[in-house]
Amino acid sequence: MRVKRGLAAHRRHKKYLDAAKGFRGARHRLYRTAREAVERSMQNSFVGRKHRKRDFRQLWILRINAGARLSGLSYSRFMHGLKAAGIVLDRKILADLAVFHKDDFAALVEKAKASL
Repeated sequence: MRVKRGLAAHRRHKKYLDAAKGFRGARHRLYRTAREAVERSMQNSFVGRKHRKRDFRQLWILRINAGARLSGLSYSRFMHGLKAAGIVLDRKILADLAVFHKDDFAALVEKAKASL
């Protein structure tokens, strides 16, 4: 008796076509183009997860630098001053302070200046 693989193929096709939901044109209708589009989108999302870390770090540094320069200190000298003062805060927290809690950030800048 021969083995028919219609069910397995149908499930495989359905998996890709469901994943291509929201794509336009043939990319959500035709199996081959849908599969290619889904695989490419998965590669892009993998790369995007790596880029997100890079982008946020860049944004945090930009915000910290802007906040530190308002108090007359560059980013690198500010970070060096914090390390010398023994203050351990990550860039995410420092950026948040620089944007939303300017008084607290200014106090940190003064401590960093004092330890230089």
